[in-house]
Amino acid sequence: MPSTKVLVADANSTDGTPEIVMSFRDRLNVSVVRGGTPSVGRNLGAAHADSKYVLFIDADIEPAHPSVIRRAVELAQRKQLHCVTTNILCRDGNWIDKLLYAGNDLFQYLSYLHRPFATGMFMLFDLQKFRELRGFHEQVLFAEDYLLSQQVDRKRFGIVRGDVYTTNRRFQKMGHLRVGWLFLKTAMNYWNPNYFLRDHKYWQT
Repeated sequence: MPSTKVLVADANSTDGTPEIVMSFRDRLNVSVVRGGTPSVGRNLGAAHADSKYVLFIDADIEPAHPSVIRRAVELAQRKQLHCVTTNILCRDGNWIDKLLYAGNDLFQYLSYLHRPFATGMFMLFDLQKFRELRGFHEQVLFAEDYLLSQQVDRKRFGIVRGDVYTTNRRFQKMGHLRVGWLFLKTAMNYWNPNYFLRDHKYWQT
């Protein structure tokens, strides 16, 4: 059985997720842990981790290249990085979806100049540094990934090539303008901790 531990945080799902996950236990070192909001679920998963690095990845994410995780770990090891992310692609979306994700990727590269920006869709963290930063802020319901990643030193942040695929479901539920404006406001309020503590209704649509 592979030594890499896979921890799935389940937030009271009704689609049989725990049973599906555990059906792979003969091939994977996999466990289901209690979930909650994204911050809570990720922190609970990280609490069970005992490796050098921990990778946070969303349930609807698919690697665009089979080596992207290995590349992320190798980059972190080679440059002694605390946080590594990758670019986000929307394979099945329309041109607006793809344009907005391209904007997200551009913002990630620009963040090298000021404060690192990694998305929780794919976030590899040095576990010791993650715990030093006290993990994801559990009172934050939106952009908890940005709030955490911007605490990383720019010299200890990296973006690995390889990419991951995501869906356009958030755009379908909230609309392109609302999502775009919300992300823009968040970038403009990076300095304001009270902004992140507000309920932006992101998970209620």
